[in-house]
Amino acid sequence: MKQEHIRNFSIIAHIDHGKSTLADRFLQVTNTVGERDARAQLLDNMDLERERGITIKAKAASMDYVRDGVTYRLNLIDTPGHVDFNYEVERAMQACEGALLLVDASQGVEAQTVHNTVLAEQADLHLIPVINKIDLASARPDEVVEEIENALAIEGERAVLASAKTGIGVEEILNRIVDEIPAPRGDKDAPLRALIYDAEFNDYRGVIMHVRIVDGELSAGDRVRLMADGTRHEALEIGVFRPHLTPVKRLGTGEVGYLIANIKTLNEVRVGDTICLEKDREVKPLPGYRPARAMVYCGIFPVQNGDFDDLRTALTRLQLNDSAFSFMPESSDALGFGFRCGFLGLLHMEIVQERLERESGVDVVQTAPNVTYELLDNEGATKLIRSPSELPDPTHIAELREPIVKLNVVAPDEFVGAIMKLTIERRGRFLKQEYIGPGRVLVGFRVPLAEIIFDFFDKLKSATRGYATMDYELEGYAADALVKMRILVNGEEVDALSSIAHKDHCEPRGRAILKVLRKEIRRHLFKVALQAAVGGKIVAREDIAPVRKDVTSKCYGGDISRKRKLLEKQKAGKKRMKMVGNVEIPQKAFLAVLGTREKT
Repeated sequence: MKQEHIRNFSIIAHIDHGKSTLADRFLQVTNTVGERDARAQLLDNMDLERERGITIKAKAASMDYVRDGVTYRLNLIDTPGHVDFNYEVERAMQACEGALLLVDASQGVEAQTVHNTVLAEQADLHLIPVINKIDLASARPDEVVEEIENALAIEGERAVLASAKTGIGVEEILNRIVDEIPAPRGDKDAPLRALIYDAEFNDYRGVIMHVRIVDGELSAGDRVRLMADGTRHEALEIGVFRPHLTPVKRLGTGEVGYLIANIKTLNEVRVGDTICLEKDREVKPLPGYRPARAMVYCGIFPVQNGDFDDLRTALTRLQLNDSAFSFMPESSDALGFGFRCGFLGLLHMEIVQERLERESGVDVVQTAPNVTYELLDNEGATKLIRSPSELPDPTHIAELREPIVKLNVVAPDEFVGAIMKLTIERRGRFLKQEYIGPGRVLVGFRVPLAEIIFDFFDKLKSATRGYATMDYELEGYAADALVKMRILVNGEEVDALSSIAHKDHCEPRGRAILKVLRKEIRRHLFKVALQAAVGGKIVAREDIAPVRKDVTSKCYGGDISRKRKLLEKQKAGKKRMKMVGNVEIPQKAFLAVLGTREKT
């Protein structure tokens, strides 16, 4: 395929604005997929994606579009819309020269629409705005055009009116892609440089690398070198996505495809690495990707200690396919050996846990999630705190800083008061308010990340009757009155349930956690004390009553001292039992922290 006839583009939008449906329509119009194979959300081939109705992984597809007797190769990358999978969007953009920016004709510009536009402009992509779902009865394309101009600073007259569901405007979009998105840059005569923008593992074929050829060309049978660690391999099979793996003999400059080199060692392949030919020694590696910045951490431990190695293998395999996910070994007094894992958000964490259990079959226990803090010690050194157990004694802490994010909320203007109230309760600070269209407003805040990752979005939806959307990006760290809140069960600290919280929120937060624990932990033969402590001070306490036998049932009347003697004997026995007894904490109790904020 000639380089000038190649177009690489991605589809970006807020969640549920029709990206996957438009990708389906492209595959049908270009006859890439036959009628027998066509189905809704064809590129969403993961079970989790189809069950939840969302895109989790960016998917590529190569289509041939014939116009005026000329065949154009259109390489499409369908991207996720949820903020937790933004790293997938950023990676997809580096493999493209242009992007379709989808906006729902009834919902209008949303918070993630604004963020994706900024990302596309930073990546120097040519944007084609598309107003989708114009067939809906609630569509308001004229108002949405105005929102695009006001919020995104894009000329509204450039927008294509379309309906991916009915096929309206799809041909026009394809023609705009051919006419406006530039052909890929790159020197076809230069030595090979290919960017690994994604990868996956197959039990039979090893690592399948998704590549974008930046310079030169790659042919089947070539000896190649991965520049990060210098390993050498043979290109056993190369091909393109149609959308299934389809082998070809060569990939030219600007093309997107895959490479199989019988690599079975997962650590050899890194997303963002550069591939070159083995014979080329003076090749300069590509810039690659900036490392993903984990927002949320939690511990993942195997239910059976013998599954530790299986869990490590499963995590390594998952990290290959999801480079935004990170993990490192850790140990817990309560749970044994496991891993401290980093995620971009709570949905990302939930998806990773489900994929672990489905794809590897390892049963895992997940601890309560927490954000990353920054600690300044008395000697002026700073370090990141990923777990409450890493906090030193308070006398060694000069300052404890929490992550702060810029939060943008888009909603009808009638809900501004409710949004303000909710955000200020979460220690947020108002930044800006902009009208992006008739009756629609964008409100900006600066908020601690720990205050919004749990149930903030649910509360926001409730306060605005489902109309609000939100997006956030990390701004930095700021000091506040933060302390470690310890959870004690029967006098023993459970490190997996400890958390870092604001000093003013410890008492209600601790009380809510203990109430949930009291329901989750079964009654024992002795009284179990549940306590929340900050330093040496107990801020909340709940007791689990013991299971008691009625030792006085055989006493019918008579002297009360006989009954009292039996009760005292029982009490002494339970006291001895408490000293040697262990309290069993069920797995679901370790997630109790998640649902407690609603009660504070």
